[in-house]
Amino acid sequence: MSEPVSGPHAPTAGAGRRAVVVGAGLAGLLAAAALRDHAEVTVVERDALPEGPEARKGVPQARHAHLLWSGGARAMEDLLPGVTEAWLAAGARRIPLPTGLVSLSAQGWIRRWPEMEFMIACSRDLLESVVRARLLAGPRVTVLERTEILGLSGDASRVTGVRVRMADGEERLLPADLVVDAAGRGSRGTAWLDALGVPPAPMEEVDSGLVYASRIFRAPEGTEEYPVVNIQPNAEDPVPAQSATLVPVEGGRWLVTLSGTRGGQPTAKAEEFAEFARNVRHPVVGELISRAEPLTDVVVTRSTINRRRFFEKVSRWPDGFVAIGDAVATYNPIYGHGMSVAAQGALGLREMVAEHGITAPGLARRIQRAVAVPVALAWELATGTDIRYPEAIGKQPNAAQRLFGLYLQRLMRTAVGRPLVFRALLGVITLSASAAALVRPEVVLAVLRGPVKDPLTGPPLTDREREIVPGAAR
Repeated sequence: MSEPVSGPHAPTAGAGRRAVVVGAGLAGLLAAAALRDHAEVTVVERDALPEGPEARKGVPQARHAHLLWSGGARAMEDLLPGVTEAWLAAGARRIPLPTGLVSLSAQGWIRRWPEMEFMIACSRDLLESVVRARLLAGPRVTVLERTEILGLSGDASRVTGVRVRMADGEERLLPADLVVDAAGRGSRGTAWLDALGVPPAPMEEVDSGLVYASRIFRAPEGTEEYPVVNIQPNAEDPVPAQSATLVPVEGGRWLVTLSGTRGGQPTAKAEEFAEFARNVRHPVVGELISRAEPLTDVVVTRSTINRRRFFEKVSRWPDGFVAIGDAVATYNPIYGHGMSVAAQGALGLREMVAEHGITAPGLARRIQRAVAVPVALAWELATGTDIRYPEAIGKQPNAAQRLFGLYLQRLMRTAVGRPLVFRALLGVITLSASAAALVRPEVVLAVLRGPVKDPLTGPPLTDREREIVPGAAR
C-alpha cells in the first residue's frame, strides 16, 4: 500500500485539517482559495505550470476568446481580494456593459446604454496566471506539479484521500478530509467514484455540433479603448449558426473567435478566416480584421458539447468528495459562463465549509447542491438555445420549457429597445442575478408592452471608432 506523503511535499500541520484539490486550472485555484482558511490545501496538477501568462497543454480552450462576466468577477474578488486590480495592472480591461459592447443579438443590435454590468477582457492565460500568483503568494496552499492522480482512497461512504504518481515516478497517498475534483472536461472523477462503488450520476448532453476557430491580430493604432464586437447567430434562422467575436486583450492585440454549427463550421485555413467573419449575419468583425496584422495561425477546437452530471441527485453521495467547475458541467463556450460558474461554485464550497466544518457528516452532499445552483442557471441558458439549432442532438424541451422559451424570445426583442428589460436580462446573462429577475412584475409588464425604441439599423460604433477602422460599420 502507498504511504502518506511526507517530506518537502507534505502539507503542514496547521489546524490538522487537510484538503486535496485535483487540477490547478481556474476552478482548482478558486477551490483552493475557498478552502485555505479551513485546511492545509494541496493542489495536484498534471502539467508543469508556467511562471506567467503562458499557454499550457491542460487548457487548450485558452486560445479562444474568454469573457469573465461581472457575476464571476465579483465571486473571484470575494475569494481573492484585490484580484481585479491585479488583472487590470497586468493589462486586462474592465469593460462596462453594454457601454463597451457592439453586439448583434438574435433580436437585433444592442444599444450602448450606460453601465449596468461589466466584464473583464484579457487572455485566459493572463486571467489564470494572476489568480495563481495571488493564491500562491499566501500561506496554506501547496501545488504538486507533474503529478498524476491514480484514484481515490476510501469507500462508497467516504473518500479519505487520493493516490498519486509523483513527478519522479513514486506512488504516494495524500490523505484528506475533503477531495475536490476540479480536473475540468477531462476529469476521471466518475471512474474514480465507480471504482469505490458509488452509484453513477445522471447525465445529459446537448450537442449543437459547434466548432471554434480563433486567431490573434495586432490591434490598429488608436484602438486601446475599442469595444468588444460580437455577431451572434439567430436560432430561428433555418441555417447553420455562425458567430464572430472580437475581444481586445493585453499587449495591444485583438483575439478573434469564429464559430459555426454543422454545415457551417470554420476551418483552420488562414485564407478563409476573414471571409468567414464577413459572411456571418453582419460583416463588421471581418471588416475590422481585414487591415489588421495576424500574429498567429488559426486554432480550431471541436470540444464544445454541453454536458452536465447531476451529482447532486446521487442518493448515496460519499462524504469527503466534491466536484466543481467543468468536472460537473461544460457549456458551449459561446456563452462565456464556465469561469463564472466555477467561481460561484467555489463560493458555495466556502460557505458550506464555513457553516458546517470540513469534517461534518453530509457536508459533501450540501456542497454539491450549492455548486448545482449556478450550474443550473448556466445550463438552462446554454441548452435552451443550442437545442434549437439545425441538427442539434439532445433532449428536446418539454411544453413548459417551450412556453417559457416563447416568453424569452419576446423578452429579448423588448430588451433591445427598453433599458429596464435589458438590465434584467443582462443581470441573468452575467450570472449577477437569478432567472427570477426575468419574471419580476415590472419586467413582465414591460415585455407585454414591447420595446419603446425602434431597432437599430447598424452597429452602434461611435464616430471615433468608425474613423479608426474605416469600413467597419457599413
